[in-house]
This record gives sequence, C-alpha cells and structure tokens, in this order.
Amino acid sequence: MDISVLQKVRYGYTPKIPSILEGEIADILVEFGQPTEAIADRDALKEIFKRSYGKPVAVFGRGRNEAIGRELKVGVILSGGQAPGGHNVIAGLFDGLKKGNPSSKLYGFLGGPGGLVDNKAVELTAGKIEPYRNTGGFDIIGSGRTKIETPQQFAASLQTAKKLMLDALVIIGGDDSNTNAALLAEYFLERGASIQVIGCPKTIDGDLKNEHIETSFGFDTACKTFSELIGNIQRDANSAKKYWHFIRLMGRAASHIALECALQTRPNMCVISEEVEEKEISLTQLVEDICNSVVKRADNRENFGVILIPEGLVEFIPEMKKLISELNDVMAAKEDEFSKITSFAGQLRWLSRKISPVSYKLLETLPPQIAGQLLLDRDPHGNVMVSRIDTEKLLMGMVESRLARLKEEGIYKGKFSPLGHFFGYEGRCAFPTNFDADYCYSLGYSAFVLIASGLTGYIASVKNLAAPASEWIAGGVPLTMMMNMEQRHGSKKPVIKKALVDLEGGPFKAFDAARDTWAVKTMFHYPGAIQYFGPAEVCDQPTKTLKLELEQ
Repeated sequence: MDISVLQKVRYGYTPKIPSILEGEIADILVEFGQPTEAIADRDALKEIFKRSYGKPVAVFGRGRNEAIGRELKVGVILSGGQAPGGHNVIAGLFDGLKKGNPSSKLYGFLGGPGGLVDNKAVELTAGKIEPYRNTGGFDIIGSGRTKIETPQQFAASLQTAKKLMLDALVIIGGDDSNTNAALLAEYFLERGASIQVIGCPKTIDGDLKNEHIETSFGFDTACKTFSELIGNIQRDANSAKKYWHFIRLMGRAASHIALECALQTRPNMCVISEEVEEKEISLTQLVEDICNSVVKRADNRENFGVILIPEGLVEFIPEMKKLISELNDVMAAKEDEFSKITSFAGQLRWLSRKISPVSYKLLETLPPQIAGQLLLDRDPHGNVMVSRIDTEKLLMGMVESRLARLKEEGIYKGKFSPLGHFFGYEGRCAFPTNFDADYCYSLGYSAFVLIASGLTGYIASVKNLAAPASEWIAGGVPLTMMMNMEQRHGSKKPVIKKALVDLEGGPFKAFDAARDTWAVKTMFHYPGAIQYFGPAEVCDQPTKTLKLELEQ
C-alpha cells in the first residue's frame, strides 16, 4: 500500500499516557468513591437500571491487582459518526489487553452496533492494528448508527457475546451510543450474564462532557482542522478585501465547535445557538445584528468579513423552533398522507391547513430552497434533518435583502458580496492531534483496566487534561450518573444529557468580552495547520475551551 510520509511517521508515534498507566500493569488498582446519583429523574432511572444504578466513581491508584492479568476476550464497537482518534482507543485497549495477558483477544464488530446484533466480527491482531495507529477515520472496522432498542436486538446481542465467549464489550460513541452501553450492561446483568460493558466518550460536537468527562475525543482535532480553514479564508478575505464569508460549522445540538473556532480565529461574528434561545433572538434581529457589523465595517472601507454559524442554529431561533416543532408533529402523524404530495406548492397548500397561521406565514416567507429543505426526509427520530438546511444561505439572502433596503435609505454605502461554506466532514476523519492521539490511547487503556477489574456500566474517564499527559487522572464514571429522562418517540426514555454551551462559563465569557471589537475591527487570527512535531506549547496544547473551563 502506498502511503504518505506523514502517515508512515505517525505509525511510529508513541502516545503519552497518565503516569498511573505506566510501569507494571498489575500495580494499577481501582479505588472507589461514594455511591452516585443521576443528574435528574432519579426514581425513574433507578427503576430502569435496578442492577447498575448508583455505582461509585472509580479512580486508578497504586496497589496490587492480580485480576488484571487474567485472560480476556473483549469485543469493541465504533458507533455513530466518525471522530479523530477512534483507532487509538482501539490500540490502547489492545495494548492493555496484551500487556495484561498475551493470550487475551480483541474482536472488532463490523459496521457498528449492527455488527453485534448480526454477529459480524473479526479478530483484531497486532498486524491488523499497526497500520491504523495515530490515524484518523473509523475504517479499521467501520461504524454505524444502528440503535439496539428492540427485545430481539438485545437478545441477539447477548447471543453473539455468548457465542464469542466475550468477557466484555467496549462501545466507543457519543451520548446515544453510551446510553445504549448502559442499557446493554443492565440487560446482561438482568439475564445473569457476566459480560461487562464499558463506554468511551466520542463526538466532535463536544457535547458529551461533565465534571468527570472533560471533553469528548475528536473535538480537539476537528476544531483545529476547521480553525485552519477559517484562518485561511480570513487571510484571503483580508487580502482580496471584497467577500463576506458565512461559514456553517458541524454541531447540531450545541455550539461548542463554533465557539472554540471563534476563540481560535477571531471572526467578525459568531452566532451561539444557546444565546439565541436564551435571549429569544428572532431571525429578524439576528439579520439586523449581522447587518450592523457589515455597515460599520463598510464605513471603515472594509467590505469583507467572516461569520461563523452553528449547524443547528435554526432549531434555536424561537419562531423557527416553533415551525420545526409543528412540522415534526404533523408530518409524524400524517406521514403517509404527506408523502403522496409530490409538488412543493401542493405541500405548502396541505400544510396551510395543518400548522398555525404564524408558522405557515414564516414558512411562506422563507426562500423556497430553505423551505424545501425543511420538508425533506426525517432523521431516525422523525425530526427535521438540520444538517441538510443551508442556514448560511438563509442568512446570506436575508442580509442581502436588508442591506439593499438600507442602501436605499442612504444608511449603507458599501458593497456586499457573500460566499457560503459548510465545514463538517473535513474534520471528522483528520489525522488526530497529539492531544487526541494521547487522550484516545489513554481512554482505550483505561477501558481495559476497568474491564480487568470487573466493572460494568462505566464510561472510561481521563481528567486534568489541561496538564501534561503524565499528570492526567484516569478512571471511570458510572453511566447512570450522567443520565436524565427525555421525550423520544412519544415516550420518556433514559438518555445521557447533552452538554450545551454554558453562557456563564469561561469560554463564552472570553468570547463575549471581545466580540464587539471583532465585529468592527479586523483582528483575525490564523492558527495554521495542526503541528505534530516540536515543543509541547506548539504540539500538545488542548483547546482554548478546555483550558478556560478548567481555569474556572
């Protein structure tokens, strides 16, 4: 196989790990804190997780642990969207298993959770893993979005685990995937099976975190990848001095990516969805805010700029949120009837009798392209597929129309030339940064220690991430501790609560203190490409978000 020089060199990179994971493996002992509680809905969750609720937080310490050397058979699943570093989680898990006992085996389930249900597994050997160390992607075994939720799927999962004589299962995924891990752990316990289940926190969106999970893996790499691209565009804008770039960034439920990229690049504007919802900022007001920046910069003869927009913004704008909610409800209830209408005009006429007059008026006023995207196929939850909505084009068109009116009134004298971009898939499979390579390897190794120590229903945790890797604190957190109950498919379901941008948190406050200046003055930062070689202050730094959060 012909490979790049960088790829060849990255194979040989040795990830840095917490000092507790170095040395003699049998000297790693699990220490326990007090019993834990869920963040909300405790009685309901206790009823669902009768055998796994309330477990203590686990931290690794020094002490003899003879059990860590037992022979194990472990299965691993990559679940959901890709995130840089997934291969290193598997590498860390594999190396831990082999260091504990060379006879231990690791099996990878092909294509995500569906591979467990359908018993599609392959043994992961040293030769299979070596070409994937410190590389991006999930292609070693593939991923998938199958949800294990029916009785038949749970039963098939148990049957597969028994056929392979697995001692444990590691699920690498986001909030939904780790909720699934908790439910599998409970199911196995309920059936008297000794198969353990451990999760690992993955998502570039950055919304799987709490006091014990300081960040999800892949967020660091994705944000730095996007920030390089944003910086390049800003340099071009400042050179050409004639374009306004509207850049939509991946991240449906939370604006962590947009906020981190703003802190790294200092654009003229960055919209934070959580602030829009909190302050009930209307679409009209949002357009007005953008126009204010455009007008003021035009007065300085700077007819260019950069605006960052979170992917899921439309769901946080009050009137758009109401419209989307009504569309979701009526189209779920009348799916068969709606699907028979083939023309856009016919769909609008049908909806005019099904949704509120206010929402219908908004739908009518949207550009046909955007309105059409709201009516496309739904996601597995029956909701609008927000990733398909070109929010940047919606804002570009509305800003352009508003500026035309301001020009007629003599308020705006500049020239507005907008360009739209969407950055998402560019960051999901990038070569992981040193931080993510180190963090992911440590998570995988920690997952092994949790398994070898007999734990189930936990997610691997590595803390103190703003410090050098040797000072990181490894352990595990009970999955039920991170849960609440939410409405899904018409009924309450246990889910790990998404962490949204905290408007009182350090990252947002740092952004808020500077954004009025950025809106008018050109103060762009150009982060450049991810660096893999050089001093730690260049190569091993975590995100600005993580440092600001841990400084609080």
